[in-house]
Amino acid sequence: DVQLVESGGDSVQAGGSLRLSCAASGRNYVKWCMGWFRQVPGKEREGLATLDWRGITAYADSVKGRFTISKDNDKNILYLQMDSLTPEDTGTYRCAASWDVTAPAYLGRIAYPWSGYWGEGTQVTVS
Repeated sequence: DVQLVESGGDSVQAGGSLRLSCAASGRNYVKWCMGWFRQVPGKEREGLATLDWRGITAYADSVKGRFTISKDNDKNILYLQMDSLTPEDTGTYRCAASWDVTAPAYLGRIAYPWSGYWGEGTQVTVS
């Protein structure tokens, strides 16, 4: 199994920035893929950004140009740098991990429970 623990959520004003972190532990996969998705009550879960073992990234149109996904492979920590935040970015941000899938493919399935491992999430509120 893989354990994922998110941190970095906070309340910020519109236009501000936040950096989320996701510490991963447990089983290691050679062809890993990790990412972030967002949950808002009453709305469908939305895949935001993914990064795979080749260093390829994929982003949802809603965050492209504002969010940046990266990973410290030595520390096994995934990051999500979020800039130019708007109230529409408010939600619970969850880290996810899978294997044998590319970043673009994973973006389309990351928000489904069967797709891999999920963290518990961290709350981001933009006002």
